[in-house]
Amino acid sequence: MKRRIGWILTCLLFTSLALAAASPPNILFLFSDDQRHDTIHALGNGAIRTPHLDRLVESGLAFTHAHIMGAMQGAVCVPSRAMLLTGRSLFRCVAPLSGSAIPPSHTLLPEALRAAGYSTIGLGKWHNDRPAFARAFDQGGPIFFGGMSDHRRIALHDFDPSGRYTKPHQYIGAGWDTALFADAAIRFLRQARADQPFFLYAAFTSPHDPRTPPPEFAARCDAEKIPLPPNFLPEHPFDNGELTVRDERLLPWPRTPAAVRGEIALYYGMIEHLDAEIGRVLRALEETGLADKTLVVFAGDNGLAVGQHGLLGKQNLYDHSLRVPLILRGPGLPKGRKSDALCYLLDVYPTLCELAGAPTPEGLEGRSLVPVVRGEKRQVRDSLFAAYRHVQRMVRDERWKLISYPQAGRLQLFDLRDDPWERRDLSGDPAHAGRLAALQERLRVWQRETGDPLAAKPQPLTR
Repeated sequence: MKRRIGWILTCLLFTSLALAAASPPNILFLFSDDQRHDTIHALGNGAIRTPHLDRLVESGLAFTHAHIMGAMQGAVCVPSRAMLLTGRSLFRCVAPLSGSAIPPSHTLLPEALRAAGYSTIGLGKWHNDRPAFARAFDQGGPIFFGGMSDHRRIALHDFDPSGRYTKPHQYIGAGWDTALFADAAIRFLRQARADQPFFLYAAFTSPHDPRTPPPEFAARCDAEKIPLPPNFLPEHPFDNGELTVRDERLLPWPRTPAAVRGEIALYYGMIEHLDAEIGRVLRALEETGLADKTLVVFAGDNGLAVGQHGLLGKQNLYDHSLRVPLILRGPGLPKGRKSDALCYLLDVYPTLCELAGAPTPEGLEGRSLVPVVRGEKRQVRDSLFAAYRHVQRMVRDERWKLISYPQAGRLQLFDLRDDPWERRDLSGDPAHAGRLAALQERLRVWQRETGDPLAAKPQPLTR
């Protein structure tokens, strides 16, 4: 009898362990604003200190070639966030095309996870429409409905179950917004239910300008010691169709080395402060015993030039503006691995659904990165496309990149293997004529496949 009872208890133990292993992971999504792909120390930037993001890289999987697909407006983060949340491409993620409203027919990532049994918590920046936020999350706050703000006087809303979020209920946050959002994330982690997985979406406003890090972080970055990027230019070499947008007016022309170093120092100070606050959130995750049950995702919504190519903003299709950080860490995921697989931020949606065991809704254009995560494939895409308004288009494969400026009648061709800083335009070199033609055709195919409005009236692609 004792032997039988022991056998039953052993079976129950293994059953419970199997059920625990099969339980969907919690998901902590940490989202930064305007953070370029190369602003993490562990990924090669020796001029910045990001110890907490470094630990994520060392204990997880970093996708070093994650991209956004661009924008049809100067506020690039609006469609970027919509693409992430809907898993749909640039021309299909919002309606109308130039607005921020996500169509109700598009199942948002938090909605898909909630249908699979998750509690969904949203806090921080939401630069899309309020009805979309209301249907995405069942709790959350504080919430910033906007694009940018004074980081010490940010207008906030508490979570409203009715989803109305009216002006009279808005208030000004007391303290640095990065810390306020980290505090809120920590509160939710400490109150998390043990019997229900959660999706916690914490969207920070840093390092978006105004670049005003707390004094102790501003003092850490000596502008005189900041190295200029190899592709620094006083001015962009030609009119790219968007040289007078707000972002580009933050410094006068021509850009001077001293002025650009000053901007980079403040930018790095913002990121180092963000890293410290993310560190507090990750410590809370460990202290609550949730770390081993939680998939942590860190990503940025778009990059930023900050002096590269004579530009300051993100309204262009160079790598500094299209590539974003993307790190995944959690149970069952590789540790300390880097992947150079080409991917979009919108690929995160089906990836998380697959890792969570949640059904993937119809209509998604993102591709799951799980085959790359598991080492079954090296990549799920062999080329990428991007667009900016009606003035810029881009296509790239693993080595070569073409940027078209249809209104200006200009092309640029870069060999990203030998010229990762995109300094040498090879489009006029007869030796690359065949490659240029092939990329032009691939660009046309992408335009047709994504519903690019310029595909109906293709511009002559001449140098």
